[in-house]
Amino acid sequence: MNAFLFAWRASRWLPASIVRALAWALAMLGWATHAKATRRLEDNLARVTGADGRALRRLSRRGLASVARYYAEVLEMSRLDARTVDARVRCELSEETRGVFAGDDAAIAVLGHYGNWDLVGSYASRHLMPVTAVAEVLKPQEVFEEFVALRARHGMRILGHEGGATFRSLIRIARAERQLVCLVADRDLSGSGVAVAMWGSSVRVAPGPAALAAATGRVILPAFVRYERLHGARRRAARSRWGTVLSFGPVIDPARFEGEQRVEQMTQEWASSLADFVAAHPEDWHMLQRFGWVEDA
Repeated sequence: MNAFLFAWRASRWLPASIVRALAWALAMLGWATHAKATRRLEDNLARVTGADGRALRRLSRRGLASVARYYAEVLEMSRLDARTVDARVRCELSEETRGVFAGDDAAIAVLGHYGNWDLVGSYASRHLMPVTAVAEVLKPQEVFEEFVALRARHGMRILGHEGGATFRSLIRIARAERQLVCLVADRDLSGSGVAVAMWGSSVRVAPGPAALAAATGRVILPAFVRYERLHGARRRAARSRWGTVLSFGPVIDPARFEGEQRVEQMTQEWASSLADFVAAHPEDWHMLQRFGWVEDA
C-alpha cells in the first residue's frame, strides 16, 4: 500500500495531536538530514529572499513546519465539521473582490503551492462561491480518489488534470455556472508555460488561468493562503493553535487586454501578485519540487 494512503487511513483512528506530532517529526527529520526535498526548498527560497547560511536554514525549518502543518490538517479534515473549518479560516476581502463574489458570473482563482487550500476551499464553497478545482491525478489512483472524496465532502467539485479535455470542461463550466474555478498555476506541468518576471528572475508558470479568462471573459482573482497563530475563543473553536488566512490580489479583468499577447500579459499580472505574496510569506510557500526557473532549463 502507498505510504501516504496508509497514513491517511491510519490517521482516522489516531488522536489529532499524534498526527500533528508525527508530521512535524518527519518534517524535522528531513530538515536535519538535509534531504533532497529540503535542499530543493532552500534553493527556491534562496532565490526568492536572497537568504543564505543560517538565515536560510532557519527559514527552511519554518517552511517545513508549515508543510507538516498542511499534511496534518489534510489528514484531519475528514473529522472537521463546517463550524470548526470556519473557526480556522479568516477571509480578507477588498470591496472590488466582494463585488466579484456578489455577482452571477464565474471567477477564476489562481493559486500557488502555499498554505492549505483544502481548508479555504471548504470555507469558500459555503461563504463565497461554489468551488470547482483541478487537481493533478496522483498515483496510485486510490490516493487521488481519496482526495476527491474528501474535497467533495467539503463541498468542492474536483476535476482530474487531463489536458485539453479538462480545459474544455472548464470553459463550459465558467461560461454556464456561477463557480469559483480554482487553478494552482505556479508550477508549469505542461511544458508549454508562459515566461514571466518573478523575484528578478525569469520563471515559467502555467498558462491555464489566463487562457481560460481569455476564452470565457471571466475575471482572474489571485488567491493567497497563509497561516496565522490563534488565541483565545477562536483557538478553542478551531481546536488548533494555527488558523488560515485567505486573501486576494487585485482583480484582473480580461476586457482590459487585447491582441495576441493578452494571455502573456494577464499571466504576468497574476504572477506579479503571487511573487509579492510569496516574498512577504516565504515560509508558507511549499515549493519542495523543481520550480520553473528559466536559467535552469
